[in-house]
Amino acid sequence: MRLVLLYTLLVITMCVWGFNVIAIKVLVTTFPTLTITTLRVFIAFLSILPFILIKKSWKRMSKRDGLFLLGISLTTILGHQFFMSVGLNHTSAVNGGLILGTVPIVTSVAAAIFLQEKFNIHKVIGILFGFVGVVIIMLAGSRYTLSINLGDLLFICTVIVQAIGFVFVKKISDNIDILLITGVSQLLGSMMLFGLSQGLEPDGLSALDTGTWKIWLIFIFSSVVATGIGHFLYNVAIRELGAGKSAIFLNLTPFFSILGSYLFLNESIEPGHWIGLSCVIIGVLFGSETLNRLVNFEKV
Repeated sequence: MRLVLLYTLLVITMCVWGFNVIAIKVLVTTFPTLTITTLRVFIAFLSILPFILIKKSWKRMSKRDGLFLLGISLTTILGHQFFMSVGLNHTSAVNGGLILGTVPIVTSVAAAIFLQEKFNIHKVIGILFGFVGVVIIMLAGSRYTLSINLGDLLFICTVIVQAIGFVFVKKISDNIDILLITGVSQLLGSMMLFGLSQGLEPDGLSALDTGTWKIWLIFIFSSVVATGIGHFLYNVAIRELGAGKSAIFLNLTPFFSILGSYLFLNESIEPGHWIGLSCVIIGVLFGSETLNRLVNFEKV
């Protein structure tokens, strides 16, 4: 796959994921948190199931690959969705987005340690610019104040489990089809989430009839587009680029979250947001080594 196409798909995915933070915020404040999260992940699985069946992706896997697949379900699905959804009930999207902005740093370090991915000066510069950009964007959105609460701590857990999950995906992506990795992890993750929701929200299913058709459109976007297709595309990127380099693009999601807040929640965009965006773009160019390729007239 040509890098320019892959990078374009990654940017689109980051845009979708940025808007998805707002969508999840709306959903968890309308419905029982774990119940709607379970349904969202299960619908995401159903959205890519036809492609798995058509492609006939299933094959017998080794015990090692099966354990890593279980690990992906526990981290990128159960852990990530649980901590993020519950965290949004206890903190603002601003604080949550800032903490999520550290995912590239944690993932790149984890990839360097466990996958022996190169950790060169370009990635270091990209991570630094990206993180500075995220900080500026989020501080501008919170009027340059920041507090730590239960929700922030839950988002820190989100970062940790997501970075671990990305490493697991890279570990088995050469042996197992990406569609299968995405689909099976979402199926197993939704089953685990359902067990939690039944224990913590026993009346959750009966409360799902309170949403309007607009809320359910938001649900479809979040489940099918962001969680289903979005996770598949990002897993493809991990296979092609590696966990560390793909994670650099996650620095773009906070800006799209801010933009979504402006478009859908009528929140204002501060000058600091544009300064932060500039830093993020520079960070992505350095971290993905696109800038180096352009300077040396290499194909991207």
